[in-house]
Amino acid sequence: MRKQELIHVHELLAAVERFCECELGVRVDAPEYESMRVRPHAIHAAKARHETAVFHLAETIDEAMTDAVATEKPAPEMAAD
Repeated sequence: MRKQELIHVHELLAAVERFCECELGVRVDAPEYESMRVRPHAIHAAKARHETAVFHLAETIDEAMTDAVATEKPAPEMAAD
């Protein structure tokens, strides 16, 4: 994958992270990603750093959503009319 494409994927994952936190109320705690200090707009960062950041962010989003689904209470059954 070219660096420009990788940065685009990084931007998309950052948008997914914001959506999870703001719209779904799912906390995405990503200390490894945060400690890297590589954001999608850091176009001068090395491709390898963006790649590592993308993997950390994707893994963290996956874990947060998996935990959210596992702890989600089932919706109450709708009464038949």
